[in-house]
Amino acid sequence: MTTIHKAACVGGGVIGGAWVARFALAGIDVKVFDPHPEAERIIGEVMANAERAYGMLTMAPLPPKGKVTFCKSLEDAVEGADWIQESVPERLELKRGVLTKIDAAARPDALIGSSTSGLMPTDLQRDMKHPERLFVAHPYNPVYLLPLAELVGGEKTSRAVLEDAKAKLAPIGMKGVIINKEIEAFVGDRLLEAVWREGLWLIKDDICDTETLDDVIRYSFGMRWAQMGMFETYRIAGGEAGMRHFLAQFGPCLSWPWTKLTDVVDLNDELVEKIANQSDAQSGARGIRELERIRDQNLVGIMHALKAGDEGRGWGSGKLLADFEAHLWAKAGKAKVEVSASEPLRLLDAKVNAAWVDYNGHMTEHRYLQLFGDTSDALLRLIGVDFDYVEAGHSYYTVETHIRHLGEAKLGQALYTTLQLLSSDRKRLHFFTRIHDAATGDVIATAEQMMVHVDSKAGKSVDAPADVLAKIAPIAEAHAKLALPEGAGRSVGQKHK
Repeated sequence: MTTIHKAACVGGGVIGGAWVARFALAGIDVKVFDPHPEAERIIGEVMANAERAYGMLTMAPLPPKGKVTFCKSLEDAVEGADWIQESVPERLELKRGVLTKIDAAARPDALIGSSTSGLMPTDLQRDMKHPERLFVAHPYNPVYLLPLAELVGGEKTSRAVLEDAKAKLAPIGMKGVIINKEIEAFVGDRLLEAVWREGLWLIKDDICDTETLDDVIRYSFGMRWAQMGMFETYRIAGGEAGMRHFLAQFGPCLSWPWTKLTDVVDLNDELVEKIANQSDAQSGARGIRELERIRDQNLVGIMHALKAGDEGRGWGSGKLLADFEAHLWAKAGKAKVEVSASEPLRLLDAKVNAAWVDYNGHMTEHRYLQLFGDTSDALLRLIGVDFDYVEAGHSYYTVETHIRHLGEAKLGQALYTTLQLLSSDRKRLHFFTRIHDAATGDVIATAEQMMVHVDSKAGKSVDAPADVLAKIAPIAEAHAKLALPEGAGRSVGQKHK
């Protein structure tokens, strides 16, 4: 996959700030230009929410966070960038002027994406000297979590640019979809506009209030859409006969006088006040940052559930998350791990973020197990038991774990893990893992684990292949010279003598 090396964001509001977070958390240095006097504070708050969300989203090793630099001019921000994302307010003349300035200051081969929700790219690229590299990259809020970007070219946009943009989004966990023809509002907002317009009529006519309308969406078709979208959902509704039967059965409904899509509701002061009051009653007790955190946590949960679908291969945005994690693990797997007879393997570095702590500010119990599990995964990748190996039908399964909690990990604390191989044979790996305070090296928790090599399809233990055993051998030989760790072999409740 191609890579974005340096990014620039022009405009740092709700969308622009979230683009900054998406790039930075993918390890990309980002330069930002936004004349708003509080741009740094706003983007800092967005970054904090994004880091919290990523702490819940994945334990795959994210690259070191990209450096975010705030520039005093647009020209300074875009200099040297290979992806420039414009996210200024939605006014044609303003956007056109900003994009023309970006075009004049940017590298000739830099990609320029606009976050517009509906302006036509042909109109945006009118005054540019290099209009072929301008396209719409329309994201969805929050950009750092929702992975879709609609890629729309104008009359002068090169198809190769759109393909290149799509390829460059994949390594940062995003799904670029190329829209074949430019239309106002593109695809996503066209669909949202239809639902929004009907919703306004339902509120105006007192059919329901805002909370009831939202409940109808989130407890029904919203859940189906999250995994399968519209047409695949309706295919299932057609039963064994599929989509043709669905269209034959429900197609006539389109001629019934249900919808008000062709009528525009009068969004007058009375209706605005009505909707605002109902919205305040529904959500007004919570501040915007709290609502954002709740939204992010819910989105993470949905994506985790979808990642487990299709027998672990993932479905919808869950499959995209699984692919993104595989990409991150593959990058991490290239890092060299030193095998030494003087110390255990150092396999994982982590930091306790807000998503990991409980009410007293300490890391919750299941996060310790998560760190131990991720450390054992790192060992498996080291010996060649990676995603491809598991897909082929073999793996190591954990059959026993003994955890000791010796200290407390607290919010913001840097940690690392070490692993000592105690013994191994053709089927088994027996190892001892420690979680350390990165500042002092003190041991916070330990886990002793046994893993067994299995044939996943046959559902039984089998010998590991020769190439895996050959990678285990030098680790076993080196670690045989290490002293037995304190606490190894101990049963629950035993005290150290």
